[in-house]
Amino acid sequence: MNIVDSSGWLEFFINGPNAEVFSEPLSDPAKLIVPTISLYEVFKVTLHRRGEDAALQAAAIMYQATMAELTAELALSAARVSIEHKLPMADSIMLATARAYEALFWTQDRDFEEIPEVRFVPPYRD
Repeated sequence: MNIVDSSGWLEFFINGPNAEVFSEPLSDPAKLIVPTISLYEVFKVTLHRRGEDAALQAAAIMYQATMAELTAELALSAARVSIEHKLPMADSIMLATARAYEALFWTQDRDFEEIPEVRFVPPYRD
């Protein structure tokens, strides 16, 4: 199973320099988990930058995967992850969700660079 961070989804949707790397896990919706916080982040950014139609199209693509709701149990796990790795709320929810689903977490966010179950892709802009 795979989870792609919001940064990876956005990179894929704009066909950025790392889009090809993220296309690997995104190409198989049957093995893809989408935390609802990622749906929120991607929809918000796309809505702001490209408008309602583009945001709805992005959401429709994301809905092809399995949606992972933020449950009370997952929220408590995310709080522990946040303290363990000094991560902000959204990042800790994403990682806790990956752990709960035993999924590989794909991101280009440097906060995750040293975490073993993460497939870190260096951002092209660095």
